[in-house]
Amino acid sequence: MTCLSTTTGNRQVGGAQLGLRPRKPLLDAIGKARRDAYLTRRRQAARQEQLRRQEREAAQREVWRPVCKDCGQKFTDDRWEAIGHTGDGSKRQSHPHLCENCQDQAVAAEQQAEAHERERQELERLRQEAKEQAAVQKAGGWLSRFRT
Repeated sequence: MTCLSTTTGNRQVGGAQLGLRPRKPLLDAIGKARRDAYLTRRRQAARQEQLRRQEREAAQREVWRPVCKDCGQKFTDDRWEAIGHTGDGSKRQSHPHLCENCQDQAVAAEQQAEAHERERQELERLRQEAKEQAAVQKAGGWLSRFRT
C-alpha cells in the first residue's frame, strides 16, 4: 500500500512537504456570503461605535478645556498640560490662568516693572548719597559755625 502520508526511511513524505494545501470543506472553499456580509456589517458597526465614542470623548474634553482669562482663547493641549499640578501640590507655571502669549506678555511686563523698580531704587540711593555729601560739605566749611 502506497500513500503520501507514509514514511520512507527517516524522512516523512506528506502533503505539507510537497506543497499541497490542506483540504477545506466545500462551504468554506466557496465562501459563505451571508456570514461574510454579517461579519462585514459587524466590523463596520464596531468602527462606527468607536468613532462615536472618540467624538464623545473629544467633546467632553473640549467642555473642560480652560480658557485664557485675558484674551478668552482656549488653551492648546500642550499649554493645558503645562499648567497641570505637580505631585507635591505646587503649580508648574507662574500664570496658570493665561494662555502662552498672554503669559509671555505678563512675564515681560513683570520683568520690566522689576527693572524700573531697581532703577528707581538706585536713583533714590544716589539722590540720598548726594544729599548726605552736600550736608557734609556744608557742615565742614568755615562758615558753618555762623549758620546755626
